[in-house]
Amino acid sequence: MRIAQVAPLFESVPPQLYGGTERVVSALTEELVARGHDVTLFASGDSRTAAKLVPCAERSLRLDGAARDHLAFTTMELAEVFDRAGEFDLIHNHADYFAFPFARHSEAPVVTTTHGRLDLPETQRIYRYFRDASLISISDAQRKPMPDLNWAATVHNGVDMTRFHLRREPGNYLAFLGRISPEKRPDRAIDVARALDMPLKIAAKVDDVDREYFECAIKPQLAHPLIEFIGEIGDADKDEFLGNAFAYLFPIDWPEPFGLTMVEAMACGTPVIAMNCGSVPEVVADGVSGFVCDSLRDFMDAVPKAASLDREACRMYAETRFSAAAMADGYEDVYRRATGGSRTEGPIPRHELARSYLVPSRS
Repeated sequence: MRIAQVAPLFESVPPQLYGGTERVVSALTEELVARGHDVTLFASGDSRTAAKLVPCAERSLRLDGAARDHLAFTTMELAEVFDRAGEFDLIHNHADYFAFPFARHSEAPVVTTTHGRLDLPETQRIYRYFRDASLISISDAQRKPMPDLNWAATVHNGVDMTRFHLRREPGNYLAFLGRISPEKRPDRAIDVARALDMPLKIAAKVDDVDREYFECAIKPQLAHPLIEFIGEIGDADKDEFLGNAFAYLFPIDWPEPFGLTMVEAMACGTPVIAMNCGSVPEVVADGVSGFVCDSLRDFMDAVPKAASLDREACRMYAETRFSAAAMADGYEDVYRRATGGSRTEGPIPRHELARSYLVPSRS
């Protein structure tokens, strides 16, 4: 199948540092190429891929200090994609609603993965206007604010499992990874670490919009001997950072659409301690790959219990449900339906949480 993958231009594919959507696009693209599909990736010029790369900006817009009007680049990217629509059997859009006006007039069928939150009024307004768009959610929870849209399937995000390695023995520190922001609640992670007298390492970026929160709520606490702020890290350091942790903390306070860092931690065998928000119950197998908590008290009580979980079973769970291969299986089914091929009844079949897959063989 001739497939166009349309990535956001904010980060490269895969991203050099932070960037969940672009990391997912990369894993999917490389898996599709490996399966024999003819894939064209529209992305920033510093992207790395086995697909045919069409550079739509010289480099990722976040790292290009000279790029001030990001929407101008996105508009040109989408114009080029849809000018060439006749070359593809299907266009897979990851650039959100910016593609919707183009998609209505496309020669090729278009599917859009919704990578962000859908509970904001402005977002809901535009999705309702373009309610004919064929959408793929990354979790069932993501759909809840707008369940009546044109949902084709839920396909959970996947990661390239070869980038992460199982550590059978836990380390002695807690880990927080991603972005410093009020909804991610690194302040909670700090409170938990101090209450349990355990070291906490924070590897996260600080966006300009969250600078005040960082300066007021987080920075004053970094002087504590248990707290270490590492800053933003990339794939080269992520495997070791997550794999050598005792547990990964995900103390969020918002309707997280997916939470890719949870999968990355589990891929290293590191249990995830997470608040019961958004997609968390779909991603973490409570009592197998971590614990899903309903209160901060539950959260603190769950951290020591991470030592009782089988880290190999944690890794196997991630491989079964959230590998690039599992993700590509789901998307291939969507592609077949969108192009008039074989159809499945109802939603995309999802891997069942079978204990036989989660308990490693000792033979």
